[in-house]
Amino acid sequence: QLQLVESGGGLVQPGGSLRLSCVVSGGSLDYYNIGWFRQAPGKQREGVSCISSSGSPTSYADSVKGRFTISRDNNMVNLQMNSLKPEDTAVYYCAAVHLTVATMCLPPDGMNYWGKGTLVTVSS
Repeated sequence: QLQLVESGGGLVQPGGSLRLSCVVSGGSLDYYNIGWFRQAPGKQREGVSCISSSGSPTSYADSVKGRFTISRDNNMVNLQMNSLKPEDTAVYYCAAVHLTVATMCLPPDGMNYWGKGTLVTVSS
């Protein structure tokens, strides 16, 4: 059973940076597309970024392009978040889907494995 554990959330001022990490166990990243999703209070969960099982390609939501960078290293997938805005405030989740199901990440309902999330608050 694949397990994902997020870390790195916290309180940051607008314009600041945070680095989220997702540690994956119980399986190899070579077989899973990994995505970062977020859910703000009162809103639906949305996709933020995805990295394929091979490490390329990657994808980003329009709202974070140029500010967020996804990467992977061994059993960890990181999300570097720069120039943070108050509207980036949310619980951030990492999720996985096997490469035999899709070539990239799917909408939230299609992802098979989820972490419990880490809270990011952007506020002055």
